[in-house]
Amino acid sequence: MNLKGFITSDPIPLGQFFKEKLDPSCGALTSFVGVVRNHREGHEVKKLYYDCYRSMVDQEIGRIIDEVKKEFGINDIKVLHRVGWIKVGEVAVVISVSARHRGEAFSACRAVIDRIKERAPIWKKEVYADGTSEWTSCACFSEVTS
Repeated sequence: MNLKGFITSDPIPLGQFFKEKLDPSCGALTSFVGVVRNHREGHEVKKLYYDCYRSMVDQEIGRIIDEVKKEFGINDIKVLHRVGWIKVGEVAVVISVSARHRGEAFSACRAVIDRIKERAPIWKKEVYADGTSEWTSCACFSEVTS
């Protein structure tokens, strides 16, 4: 799977995402797969809509990957985030981190998803079973509009 950016509007094929061979110096591969769940804060979620500022997302996720690689001594990090309408049970984001050791790989994978949630301009609209909906924004958007 040859990634051109970090955003896709297509379903994310996990088998293809994880197909690439690891660097033989790596002893660990960790991953995070974010899946749309059916509830949030007492609401039954039917589906989500993700939107983003695409060019800024690619730049920011690229910066996050570079930071995390340096901070944790990581060999490789891959990220793919889906936008558009996504149903309950479908993959919204996938991250893989390959490193020499598991400790660094786990810590780096957590850092990547946390920083994407904090800094990438990606917005989520949740559609509930009762017909209502709500937009939630990334932290970076909240800071700009406060």
